[in-house]
Amino acid sequence: MTIFHTDIVILAAGASTRLGQPKQLLPWQGSTLLRHAVETALAVTTNPVVVTGANAESLASAIDAGKAKIVYNPDWQEGIASSIRCGLQTLLNRTPAPDQVIFMVCDQPFVSPELLLELINERQNTGKPIVASAYAGTLGIPALFDSTLFAQLLDLQGDTGAKQLIKANPGNTAEVLFPQGNIDIDTVGEYEALMEKLKS
Repeated sequence: MTIFHTDIVILAAGASTRLGQPKQLLPWQGSTLLRHAVETALAVTTNPVVVTGANAESLASAIDAGKAKIVYNPDWQEGIASSIRCGLQTLLNRTPAPDQVIFMVCDQPFVSPELLLELINERQNTGKPIVASAYAGTLGIPALFDSTLFAQLLDLQGDTGAKQLIKANPGNTAEVLFPQGNIDIDTVGEYEALMEKLKS
């Protein structure tokens, strides 16, 4: 059986304008959302790429040196597509280049190593070049893309994320159930409500 070389890009460049502070640094399970994302990625790969933009210095100093490759995206204000391009290009400049890449974000706190492994296993089992997470009636990230789609990922523009490619390739997309994928954090209210819920 072919073992695919999988790398991970953590998209962390956003300014968290609705929150009023970097959401990546919000406390989560004794750590922060950003560190949680890095540790989750490290469970299935080595040296994940973290793409920063707004608040780049404070995010970089919040990650243990040597655990992740931190890359600053100078075009972060363009939208998420620029961070996808930046993260993927960083991986393609490495040796060996990845056979497939998983894109994830910091503000889905329930992403787990098990989910990431499920994406990888589904790719292995189905041969589909895209494996996306299914939640709230949609398909989204964390999502895995194999190398046949790298050129299209590098062509994404503006505030268009990987979801555009998922929608454009329904026959080539497998899915993994991730019911808690629709829980993300954009506002203080959402964060406080989630913390209250976890206490109960």
